[in-house]
Amino acid sequence: MKATFGAGCFWHVEDLFRKTRGVKSTKVGYTGGMLANPTYEEVCTDETGHAEAVEVEYDPDEISYDELLRVFWENHDPTSLNRQGPDVGRQYRSAIFFHNDEQKEMAKKSKEKLETSGKFQKPIVTEIQPAPEFFKAEDYHQKYFQKHGLS
Repeated sequence: MKATFGAGCFWHVEDLFRKTRGVKSTKVGYTGGMLANPTYEEVCTDETGHAEAVEVEYDPDEISYDELLRVFWENHDPTSLNRQGPDVGRQYRSAIFFHNDEQKEMAKKSKEKLETSGKFQKPIVTEIQPAPEFFKAEDYHQKYFQKHGLS
């Protein structure tokens, strides 16, 4: 099965999911924008509307979508609008791109649960929307942390 998340710079997000049991493969790319086949340089202008995202292929017999959502929520700040740490721009937004109605409902419920948990003082700004076309990023971005000994 497939899941897609945006949670800031895709290098870090990809590394987290790649190391998660039950995840079979990951790829980083761009989704949710207005331009077909955008380049990294185009996305970095913050004018294409794309989010840096990670597409995760997973085995639902080994890991649930709820568990993937847990990894997503626990590893970024969902209250930070269009930024994560020093990275600023719409391309770094917090987003869940669902692939079917079940994922949509699970994402909404997990967001609602987190909103009422009292964990955050600010509102959660994470977008939940249908997964649009995913454009794979350039090869040098794939498994970046692993390639550079940062993982």
